[in-house]
Amino acid sequence: MKHLKYTICILAISIGFLSCSEDYFDVNSSVTAPTTESLAPQYRIKGAIENMFTGIIYRGSREILGVTQNGSQNNANYYSETWSSSFTTGRYFLWQNTYVYSLPNTADLIVLGKKHNSPNFTAVGKILRAYGFGTTTDQYGSIVFKETYDGESSLNLTPKFEDQKTVYQGIIKLLDEAIVEIKQPSEIELNANGGDVFYNGNKEQWTRLAYALKARYLNHLSKKSSGDMAYDADAVIEACAKALQSNADNAFRSYGGGDAENDRQPYAAGGYGSSRVDYFSHFFVELLKNSLNLPTAYEDPRLKIIVPEAINGGYQGVRTGEGPLPDNATGGDNYSLGNGGHYTSATAPTYMMTFSEVKYIEAEARFRKGDKPGAYAALKTGIQADFEKASVSSMETASYIAKMDAEIGATGITLGHIMVQKYITLLFDPETWVDMRRMDYSNTIYPGLERPVNVNLTIFPGANDWIQGMMYEYNEEDRNYENMPDNTANVRLTTPLWWNVAE
Repeated sequence: MKHLKYTICILAISIGFLSCSEDYFDVNSSVTAPTTESLAPQYRIKGAIENMFTGIIYRGSREILGVTQNGSQNNANYYSETWSSSFTTGRYFLWQNTYVYSLPNTADLIVLGKKHNSPNFTAVGKILRAYGFGTTTDQYGSIVFKETYDGESSLNLTPKFEDQKTVYQGIIKLLDEAIVEIKQPSEIELNANGGDVFYNGNKEQWTRLAYALKARYLNHLSKKSSGDMAYDADAVIEACAKALQSNADNAFRSYGGGDAENDRQPYAAGGYGSSRVDYFSHFFVELLKNSLNLPTAYEDPRLKIIVPEAINGGYQGVRTGEGPLPDNATGGDNYSLGNGGHYTSATAPTYMMTFSEVKYIEAEARFRKGDKPGAYAALKTGIQADFEKASVSSMETASYIAKMDAEIGATGITLGHIMVQKYITLLFDPETWVDMRRMDYSNTIYPGLERPVNVNLTIFPGANDWIQGMMYEYNEEDRNYENMPDNTANVRLTTPLWWNVAE
């Protein structure tokens, strides 16, 4: 949904952004777009959903590809791969996209749902809002939460930040409220104008998505053992049981594959994020060459589907931060391009939540409570669902599962087996960074994981020093510095987030 330019500027001011530059805002500007007062909710739901992809999922993953090591650039010392430059100056723009584009749409959807006696829309707004806040707090820690734009309150030029525990409590509350409201009768049908591009008005599927997100955020608390936000494996498992039931429930956005860059999967050739993934990374490719982590390597059938073969033959990734060898000019033909595979073609979908992720969350929760047979069963179901999603043949799927049964089984399952499968499934998803931090970047959990080549040694001098959070954007620091937590690079980039501190 397009916004009036002056409306965007007002929203920007409310969260601390006082400029409205052409190069940033012109993509959504319109002199004819209606305001909240003149719209019914059925005309806003599509924009609310789609802005979660362009504003949060893409922006949330774009800069951290060099942290999660999914893709690598065509030059050495690239800033996002070596955790320098823009990372240390706050020029990473998830913050703007969250508060200027994505969250205002969800707030308006909630307000309009109430105004038109249509709580189903209010519920969808809360589900999307929970996701937006969740992804943002998982990259920054403390964020603006209670005092951000809500479609009702007067504008606040200097909003306060809330600690991450408070934000998480608010996220769970939003999801619980949505689960109740999505079932209530509405005067306007959820898909009255064809705007529900997720589920075509299916309230049960929206309920399952809410439970899936609840399971995700409850599972993030794996290091919390006390207090009102302590990790509860049974609560996670219960949420998973009510969450997505098959790939038919996956929440995703499709693309037409046309000439316009916003009609292409962002990381596909010609997409607006294609320059961020010149090649697949060495770590990702090698993981697929032996995703079961067996003494004798067993190639994952997804390798040939996800990763294009290099021009000179074979599957070879570029080490993060190094650039292709033997040199940047001609070495690229020896490496697998980052676009053109199953998830990086022009028409490939982008996923917000999948059934396979739900099963991996369940597997982790069961593993943590000592139920290895249950964990193994959930893991197998998750793998089968992801193989189906990736269009792996039934024969290759059966062979892979048989190999896993023979070599690992319920007695041999480890947390690493679960997290590697989840890592592959969540390709280009900002959720991957949450997992890697929760797992302390362990190369036992993620075999072969190493810090990037040419990593920023000024801030990360030790071999075990890994990036933990993002700096707040420089313009927010300029406008709202009195409320912002310490934003110096050596603090923000190295301090673990609340859920990553054991207690």
